[in-house]
Amino acid sequence: MIKKQASKPVQQDTKQPVHEQVYQTLRAMILFGELAPGQAVTIQGLTDSLGVGMTPVREAIRRLMSEGALMFQGNRRISVPVLTQEDLRQVIFVRKSIEAELARRAAQKMTPAAVEALDHLDIALDLAIETGDVSGYLRSNYDFHALLYAIADAPILTEMADRLWLRFGPSLRVVCGRFGTQNLPDRHKEMLDALRAGDAEGVARAMEQDVEQGMEQMLGVLSENEA
Repeated sequence: MIKKQASKPVQQDTKQPVHEQVYQTLRAMILFGELAPGQAVTIQGLTDSLGVGMTPVREAIRRLMSEGALMFQGNRRISVPVLTQEDLRQVIFVRKSIEAELARRAAQKMTPAAVEALDHLDIALDLAIETGDVSGYLRSNYDFHALLYAIADAPILTEMADRLWLRFGPSLRVVCGRFGTQNLPDRHKEMLDALRAGDAEGVARAMEQDVEQGMEQMLGVLSENEA
């Protein structure tokens, strides 16, 4: 069973408005499963735990609701949506299309320094898998994909992919809790090998397989939960 981490107060940063800091904090809590699917929280509770005023919390919630990452339950309660099997099948279809294309584009713009940065993230991911560090796995996995997509320099596709990660991220945490990190798919080394070889199509295939295997595992868990 995964232990829930208590929310940390927002770190005040004069370079960034408070409402943006609150948004980024809540976004990370959703993305990395600190808010579980279906877990209801109150706006006041978030305000207290983050140590900020009600206004920036409300603004962050509005943004996250527009992105499909949160839903309003009434009585000032919100929650992360629970994905159905059909929801997840749609996510799988779109992710395979978008993220394979992002990987292909990234391969065409790859530099030795970028490959080295991706390799460091993959090493961190391997360590998290070996040690059973679920939080470390989720963050390193996301960072690997995020860096690859940033290199692709396709902002519209990247924004779409990032919104999808907000949708399935909380459920990925549930899968990690069910299977542990040792049994999670990882095709990153295949991507890295293809990147070093300059094989853009090989990178795209490895990405598609990485997405498909991970999401099919998640679909299996949801199928059992709905049975």
